[in-house]
Amino acid sequence: MLKKQLTASRIIILGFAAAILLGSLLLSLPFATAEGVRAPFPDALFTATSAVCVTGLVVHDTAAYWSFFGQAVILLMIQIGGMGVVTLAVAITSLSGKKISLKQRSTMQEAISAHQVGGIVRLTGFILKMTAIFELGGAVIMSPVFIKSFGVGKGIWYSIFHSISAFCNAGFDLMGINSEFSSLTGFARSPVINIAVMSLIIIGGAGFLTWEDVGTNKWRFKKYRMQSKVIIATSAALIVLPAAIYFFFEFSGLPIKERILASLFQSVTARTAGFNTVDLNLMSEAGLALMVGLMLVGGSPGSTAGGFKTTTLAVAVSTAFSVFRNREHTNFFGRRIAEETVRQAASILTMYLGLFLGGGCIISRVEGLPLGACLFEAASAVGTVGLTLGITPTLGNLSRGILILLMFWGRVGGLTLIFAALSNKPSAPSTLPQEKLTVG
Repeated sequence: MLKKQLTASRIIILGFAAAILLGSLLLSLPFATAEGVRAPFPDALFTATSAVCVTGLVVHDTAAYWSFFGQAVILLMIQIGGMGVVTLAVAITSLSGKKISLKQRSTMQEAISAHQVGGIVRLTGFILKMTAIFELGGAVIMSPVFIKSFGVGKGIWYSIFHSISAFCNAGFDLMGINSEFSSLTGFARSPVINIAVMSLIIIGGAGFLTWEDVGTNKWRFKKYRMQSKVIIATSAALIVLPAAIYFFFEFSGLPIKERILASLFQSVTARTAGFNTVDLNLMSEAGLALMVGLMLVGGSPGSTAGGFKTTTLAVAVSTAFSVFRNREHTNFFGRRIAEETVRQAASILTMYLGLFLGGGCIISRVEGLPLGACLFEAASAVGTVGLTLGITPTLGNLSRGILILLMFWGRVGGLTLIFAALSNKPSAPSTLPQEKLTVG
């Protein structure tokens, strides 16, 4: 009976919850901390949730507080959370020679937002191969810089850690060895680190199906699936336009080279990555507000990123333009979007805005902190970003609990949680009478 009730949505949720619990227990061990003392379980739970949900919000500096074992556990959880619990489970089952059941294929389809069950095992192999290539490539590119700064041993470890963290859009860093919670501010002038990290963030946040499309059709954009075209076009706009705004209005005091790098980096990292190369507290309120918007949008479906996704924003904007132009349907690249997709986009957008506003307001009320800073932290959590204005370590257990729920919701996905809760509910037996309602 229980097996029948475990729908794909529920399996995904339970998988993430189990990974978080296991990570919490491992981080609670005495040798997981640098001082050899047992970390309080609430702190371990918050860190594990942030890692599995590839967020990057922390209550302790990763380099200063956790031992090598603790850092390795965090990195493993980041990898599991980035690729998805179900993806790794299917991969392990496949490598062991066991047959992948139809139920497992269906769950995998929902986990990576694939359009069909067919070819899902082949796609899993492709995801594993490309993930290894990108993460290893990123580590190799960054290693000369980190080896020069930290020595061979730490340099290699730091290269691997930051490559995986960037690709999985996690935002965890080990730069606290110099200054706690400093992120990548010490490498703001390094083109190698900036470009490597930005590239990994963009690739990881593009989505597994987008990789497959690009790998199959190469640079022939017209042959891409409509979803890939929407993802690429929307992602490009969300990088270029905010970067231009930051360039002209936020970092005008920096030398031109650093100004370009800082503008591009903050535009890219706000889309669920969580690294930063500038002190966010020095940015204007308008610049931070723009960053909140980028954090809420996040990455793309079936990617390592969170947020309400680029496609949701694209559908919402396109629907608005269709209404303005008095057109009946929402269209992209000569294709009509199903009404069900439009309704889902509206529901997801409403849900994320509600969680963001509700979480931020509650934290502000409980902690007595400025609303703007709390809304920033809430957006960072529900968008699984990890950027912070520095208030997370100071929050009480209730506020941390709210952030944990927001991170979990943001990584698993709003529709997944709703489908898991309502999958056994009977549909409406009949259609209700229709009546006009004036809006606007």
